[in-house]
Amino acid sequence: MLTGANVVLPTGTVANGRLAVDGRHITATAPAGAALVDVTGHWLVPGFVDIHNHGGGGASFSGTPEQILTAIRTHRQHGTTTLVASTVTDEMDLLVGQAGLLSELAEQGEIAGIHFEGPFISPCRKGAHSEALLRDPDPAEVRKLIDAARGRATMVTLAAELPGGIDSVRLLAEHGVIAAIGHTDASYEQTVEAIDAGATVATHLFNAMPALNHRAPGPIAALLEDERVTVELINDGVHLHPAALELAFHHAGRDRVAFITDAMDAAGIGDGRYMLGPLEVEVSEGVARLVEGGSIAGSTLTLDRAFRRAVTVDRLSVEDAVTALSANPARLLGLSDRIGSLEPGKDADLVLLDADFEVKGVMRHGAWVVAPQLA
Repeated sequence: MLTGANVVLPTGTVANGRLAVDGRHITATAPAGAALVDVTGHWLVPGFVDIHNHGGGGASFSGTPEQILTAIRTHRQHGTTTLVASTVTDEMDLLVGQAGLLSELAEQGEIAGIHFEGPFISPCRKGAHSEALLRDPDPAEVRKLIDAARGRATMVTLAAELPGGIDSVRLLAEHGVIAAIGHTDASYEQTVEAIDAGATVATHLFNAMPALNHRAPGPIAALLEDERVTVELINDGVHLHPAALELAFHHAGRDRVAFITDAMDAAGIGDGRYMLGPLEVEVSEGVARLVEGGSIAGSTLTLDRAFRRAVTVDRLSVEDAVTALSANPARLLGLSDRIGSLEPGKDADLVLLDADFEVKGVMRHGAWVVAPQLA
């Protein structure tokens, strides 16, 4: 039984609240003989859910099983209790092989699924993806990746304006895989067509797509205005100006925003040289850029930092930040019956934060990943 915290529930925040955990789950009443943990002055929020993450702790999701587990554990230390592993553009045979490996970890419950970011993206908006390895989203090729994931494919990012793009969006929707519009040079009209075909996510809105223009509004306007679309935002102070984040929240509303990390190997580690797929990245002062060309190459963000920035810099309410970091991504994954909020019957996935919103404890499935630090 955790007592004395500000407990953030779907209905609002309860001051001096209590939260009971029995085994893996949150319960309505404390089990007999429950240990009492006084967390007065702290915040209790649901475990964070990251739907777009390439790695951390010096390891990537394109690596070996040991490296993948290192990345997972790094982000758990920062409050991410549910994570979708994102790949980066590479040779198709390598992506197929990696999908098989990641699907095994998904079956073991280590990750919530697989996100394929590339190779079906626009060379005009490739960002930190190898142009030589990009290809059009041929539905047969998209299907090859879905099949390789053995039912664990969660999301595919593609540029729907490319040949085969709309048909691939339909294919993904038919197979229950999220079609995400990103790394795209699509027009407003092409983006609307993709949404009507079944696309439901904007991959890191504003980044790797044409800017909003008053005569050619492009994908940003189409993605923001449609209530069927959830928009990803990288809230690290590098990828987005605060005004852009405010615009997205104001126009899309709190129920259509999902904070992501788009993290690469350096998350949780620091500056240095790293690899992102086949490309070399230099991280300096926490900002990751390609050695060749200087394009931003993912982030070094962890979701606890995104949360802290949201409430201390962007001046979002704690409740809105929780919605963007937990409830909305859980809903997207179809897991809101198990995670994303602090309610009886759901998994005991939670983050304990102090008054400055620093992580002081992380629980996953009822077990402490980071034991409470209350001194």
